[in-house]
Amino acid sequence: MAERSAPVGVMDSGVGGLSVLAEIQRLLPNESLLYVADCGHVPYGEKSADYIRQRCRHIARFFRAQGAKAMVLACNTATVAAVADLRALYPDWPLVGMEPAVKPAAAATRSGVVGVLATTGTLQSAKFAALLDRFASDVRVVTQPCPGLVERIESGDLSSEPLRQLLWGYVEPLLAAGCDTLILGCTHYPFLRPLLAQMVPADVAVIDTGAAVARQLQRLLGAHELLAQGPSRDTAFWTSAEPDALIAILPTLWRPSSNVQLLDV
Repeated sequence: MAERSAPVGVMDSGVGGLSVLAEIQRLLPNESLLYVADCGHVPYGEKSADYIRQRCRHIARFFRAQGAKAMVLACNTATVAAVADLRALYPDWPLVGMEPAVKPAAAATRSGVVGVLATTGTLQSAKFAALLDRFASDVRVVTQPCPGLVERIESGDLSSEPLRQLLWGYVEPLLAAGCDTLILGCTHYPFLRPLLAQMVPADVAVIDTGAAVARQLQRLLGAHELLAQGPSRDTAFWTSAEPDALIAILPTLWRPSSNVQLLDV
């Protein structure tokens, strides 16, 4: 059985999962965290489900070799493709995935129209269709795939004019359709909240699931008697691309860290 002091592994296709990592650290400050940015294979949204499953298997094996007591798939597309596969492989290992916040958005909307910004892979998945059937039968859901956003965020671009024009091209049709609630269906997109705030009316709710994922991790660790009780170590980072690129972007999306290693899987 894992020790309470063992780390928690958090992975994403790139740096988007840092938005979830921040929520986990805020709620569970005593936990030691390992973060894998699979930047050598980003974005996942346009890749096949089998390809993503294989990447997630590699990363899960890496976390287990590091002694991780739990794993968080801080990526909607990875969750869609791989979380069921990983749970079958590791039935006794706490695993937390992501899913677009359809249920809270359906409850929050006043106009009855909800917009979803997400990757193509998430929007085309059976899991997303099932979410709509389960929680959004009484509302109209307008979906918008957002190619190009992940790549810009990966480069550290959170405010340029080309990014602004790209994002507006995705948001404007949702507002025109009457959406008063927007779901950020990719963990990269919360980093665009300041830019979105300049584009959407103040009464439009913008919802993501990072905090809910942190709460679910807290519940699972508690159920397995694995909640850490002492001070945490520094968060350790790995990337499947050039480490200097992640080191350069961490001050913008997280905080400065030189504890970044190459992930060779």
